[in-house]
Amino acid sequence: MKTAGLIVAVVGGAWVTAATAGDLVEGLHNSTTVPSISGHFTLQTLDGREVTDAAYRGKWLLVYFGYTSCPDICPTVLLRVGQAMQALGPLAKKVQPIFITLDPARDTQPRLTKYMGAFDSRVVGLRGSPEETREAARQFHVFYRLRRLGNGEYTVDHSSFLYVVSPAGQFAKLLADSESADQLANDLRKLEP
Repeated sequence: MKTAGLIVAVVGGAWVTAATAGDLVEGLHNSTTVPSISGHFTLQTLDGREVTDAAYRGKWLLVYFGYTSCPDICPTVLLRVGQAMQALGPLAKKVQPIFITLDPARDTQPRLTKYMGAFDSRVVGLRGSPEETREAARQFHVFYRLRRLGNGEYTVDHSSFLYVVSPAGQFAKLLADSESADQLANDLRKLEP
């Protein structure tokens, strides 16, 4: 059985991987001990409504987990997602980008609303209770942990990938967070209609 190795280092509060996204997906599919990514979640929209992944059936989901205090990786990925959506033109109607916070204690509804206002309006921000957040992360196999910095401050170390979920609600593909907006748009154009 072939399995992919994953080398991880913490840089600026986010996880940077030396393996490719394809290597990780291949490792997940070929492993007998790691269950598949489900792509399911139950969280809240920025206006407080409960929503599940089923609410977005019929569209390709592009899901990213992060947090608003992230100094560089998270906002860079969200900017690229917005640029990719613009590059898609009319095809963008078939894609629903979603940002799920891993820091519900600090990422309150008002704070997340303000943060999301800096990015393409098509990117939906979602949050949940600590338990709902843990469950969503578990369903996507997202690693995250709070790391204390002193003076009551902390950062959130986390894995950093874009998850593609099919219109039928099945996990389809894992994309590297380092893809340019053009690469991301090209990947999204190749998805089955």
